[in-house]
Amino acid sequence: MKRGIGSEDAETPELAIPVRKVCFIIAKAHEFDVKVAVTEPDTGSNPTDDNEVAVLQDHDDDPVREELGSLISELSIDEQVDLVALTWLGRDDGQAADWEEVRQQAAYAHNKRTARYLCGNPLLGDHLEAGLDALGLSCSG
Repeated sequence: MKRGIGSEDAETPELAIPVRKVCFIIAKAHEFDVKVAVTEPDTGSNPTDDNEVAVLQDHDDDPVREELGSLISELSIDEQVDLVALTWLGRDDGQAADWEEVRQQAAYAHNKRTARYLCGNPLLGDHLEAGLDALGLSCSG
């Protein structure tokens, strides 16, 4: 285990979700984060004529949103709880040393809308990265 969270003696907690899964979700979240509001819902023109600008707009049926939501929904409950706890940790809703308490709160708050909740966070990728970092983990390497 890596050492990290606050002191030389502290060990990184064992996560229910593999770091590689978190990193994949971070990558998908960053893809989704670059989306902008829809400016013209139905232009009726050919996408190539518009330089395929619609791909950067946040449509309700956006495939990236659907993929991200599916990815999160298919995780086990423990993996979803860890993802929420990492998000909260990354947005400074707790300290790394208090991981067990933050995770307990995430477990208590868990429901069937976890994917919708996380996908509704416009900084999900950044918060997850910061959460991993707080625990002494990262996606590099």
